[in-house]
Amino acid sequence: MSKRPSNTSGHRSVAHASLERGGIPLPLILFLPLLLLFLASCAPKHIDTSLEGVRLEQVLDELQRVSSIEAVLSLEYEKKDSTMSGDALLQLAQDTLTMRIYYLGFLAGEITEEEGIIRSKPKLDRNKSILLVEGLRNSFFWWNMKEYRLQEGEDVYILSNSYRKVFISKKTLLPVRQTIELESGDTIEIAYDEPAWNAEAAGGSAAPLLQRYQSKLTIGLRNHLVRARVTSYTAQEKNDPKAPR
Repeated sequence: MSKRPSNTSGHRSVAHASLERGGIPLPLILFLPLLLLFLASCAPKHIDTSLEGVRLEQVLDELQRVSSIEAVLSLEYEKKDSTMSGDALLQLAQDTLTMRIYYLGFLAGEITEEEGIIRSKPKLDRNKSILLVEGLRNSFFWWNMKEYRLQEGEDVYILSNSYRKVFISKKTLLPVRQTIELESGDTIEIAYDEPAWNAEAAGGSAAPLLQRYQSKLTIGLRNHLVRARVTSYTAQEKNDPKAPR
């Protein structure tokens, strides 16, 4: 923390001048500590308690109430020897997706999907589009699976159908791994880590089970890999007036 200037006019003018020469206005310097405290208060709270004893069916029933999810992500995209990074605002419903990607605070790209049609600016190749749209949608809406079978392992439950498998921790009742087989024969591999929850939303009208999520995702398809850190997460219920229609 910078030392507060003394009350003498001479010291005020010297400090102000030096800050102006550095290109940083004095009010901004004084505001930064408050901004950092605010951001810290909005950070996801990591879960240190388990849900052992809670039935998986109860959690799945609760999650069916989710109509949409909004998340802020820190993204890192890898292909062979190249790496790109940025931040993203993701808005998800079960049949639509909108993601805006930012680099150094500027809008660098946008991806939308509605009724199975994917649009992007700039245009993305097929594998990257599938990785981002199908990978992210199924990562977040992991419980959205029809006609599934439920199996039980030593540490996990396994939900599966003809093309998807979701491995769910018995301790946290959150996914730890998922595989999605595509019509092309390729497979999307998803790994999860670092359970967290939106404490502010969970304390309001939304049910606590709806605001729990994995804050670290790794999504792979062939030689494409996306690493995502979820820095903000809010799930909207179907009867919530704030939820998109």
